[in-house]
Amino acid sequence: MMKIAWITDTAAQLDEAFIQQHDVYVLPLSVVFPDGVYRESIDLTQEQFYDKLRAAKVSPKTSQPAIGEMVSLYEKLQSEGYDLAIALHLSSGLSGTFESAQAAAKMTDFNVYPIDSKIGSFPMVKMIEAGTELFSKGKRVEEVVATINEMATKSYLSFIPSSLNQLHKSGRVSGTQAFLSNVLNIKLVITFEDGKTVMKEKVRSNKRARNSVVSALRTAMAAGTVAEVAVNHCNNAADAEIWKNELVQEFPELKVQVVQLSVCVGVHAGEGTTGLSWVAY
Repeated sequence: MMKIAWITDTAAQLDEAFIQQHDVYVLPLSVVFPDGVYRESIDLTQEQFYDKLRAAKVSPKTSQPAIGEMVSLYEKLQSEGYDLAIALHLSSGLSGTFESAQAAAKMTDFNVYPIDSKIGSFPMVKMIEAGTELFSKGKRVEEVVATINEMATKSYLSFIPSSLNQLHKSGRVSGTQAFLSNVLNIKLVITFEDGKTVMKEKVRSNKRARNSVVSALRTAMAAGTVAEVAVNHCNNAADAEIWKNELVQEFPELKVQVVQLSVCVGVHAGEGTTGLSWVAY
């Protein structure tokens, strides 16, 4: 039986038990504050990040893993007797991590299969879970890669920033837009399309924004293509749990879980952000 490693980044927010069970190696994304660079889940916890974000006078930046770190990992895996690795990374529309993985793979003679998830968070977890299951059934690596690439085209992730203040600080919206949104209680619905984030809707009130997102879920549920959904959030577990309970009441057959988003999402979307994600089958 082949010895296979999985590589991903902290955008996936994988459970530690799953990481240990399935030979998953997680490359940390980083947050750059004026006082230094902090690797997600290593140098900075979620709680510490949001404490620093609230106190920051200058908005932090995000940074991808260094290509040298990838090369070192590939060489380490080869020396430990792994036959190959599948490297699933945050959408190339948001980060250069996938392109760096492709370049790093060419710099070693280890068999690495980089995959662009075209998304982030919960759908990435489902892709890795599906891949490990396929390998356990004896599927070839080409079949596994093809399945994950197909899943990437059927994945959904949206989020609703609690305000536009952090989007303004990170340069995504103007000060006027942020001011007016706060005064008029305007909410944005941001979603992934073809691997990039786009503003899907601009509505008055958080309730309308959530209804817009749930409408997409209702369509998917009516087609019978969704069995599991995640309520995503940026340090807003209380609201996420409320939304989860509402979904369970409307869709009693649906499996719903609450998933924290990477702090790199928090850098841009801000604390309090909530959203939904799933993979259609």
